[in-house]
Amino acid sequence: MNRKSKLPKDTNQDKDKVTEWIVQEPTELMTELLNKLAKHGRNSVKSILARGQVSVEGKVSTKYNYPLQQGHRVTVHFGRVIEDIKFEGLKIIHEDQDIIVIHKEAGLLSIASPTEKELTAYRQLTEHVRRIDPKNRIFVVHRLDRDTSGLMLYAKNEETQQKLQNSWQESVLERSYVALVEGAVKKQAGTIKSWLKESKTLLMYSSHHPGDGQEAITHYKVLESNREYSLLEVQLETGRKNQIRVHMKDIGHPIVGDKKYGSRKNIIGRLGLHARVLAFQHPTTGETMRFETQIPGKLMRPFTSQ
Repeated sequence: MNRKSKLPKDTNQDKDKVTEWIVQEPTELMTELLNKLAKHGRNSVKSILARGQVSVEGKVSTKYNYPLQQGHRVTVHFGRVIEDIKFEGLKIIHEDQDIIVIHKEAGLLSIASPTEKELTAYRQLTEHVRRIDPKNRIFVVHRLDRDTSGLMLYAKNEETQQKLQNSWQESVLERSYVALVEGAVKKQAGTIKSWLKESKTLLMYSSHHPGDGQEAITHYKVLESNREYSLLEVQLETGRKNQIRVHMKDIGHPIVGDKKYGSRKNIIGRLGLHARVLAFQHPTTGETMRFETQIPGKLMRPFTSQ
């Protein structure tokens, strides 16, 4: 016998409004929510579920296919959001329906490698978006080396990924890094240009013969310096693999901790490279987006401990 479904009732009218009702027949949680909260729209309902604003019998659930039984009490707290996934090594700076901007810590891979398939930014963000819909995916737009910290951009659909990658040079308005390098850089500002190639041992290196490899252009200026170290602001005109690391080696000032490219010192216990600023034109709205992070304290250590 089909029972007439009881309408949800509002038990509070303030900003932490609570709506609850009793389930009348077995169904899945998302189906029930879409039925009872139809006026909010499908995407809003998905977000409400993903943010932990839904309880069944007093316990928070974020599973779209949670099996509801007749008699279950469903409660929606519109003003409450539980803590999201406990990310390791990353923090979401901005998210909308097309993109996610994160701050990645040094030591976390952007995507999986042959030796690390679980703990990556890609894997964690995939889990994050699938809290709303298990079919959701994350798409790689660009990468940061494992030991480089800072800002990264991911796409939430393939169309956005293609737009960004196809117009990367035009869409990206600013990519600014800070680099702690060995030695005192005498020239206060400069530009490094070469053509990057990769050796059989996967080491990137510069050729100064036009067209012999991928053109790479790096601009820098000195922010701080002493006899042993310099802190540089680095602007990328091109974004090649290991570009900054190779170019710092080329001018005789390898990045601190970068043994692969000639560093002999590591007083900070990490690679001295941080992606500080990322500005770009939003691929869907056309809006200019700009994000900036603080310089990591470790990169300032050689200049603050004196």
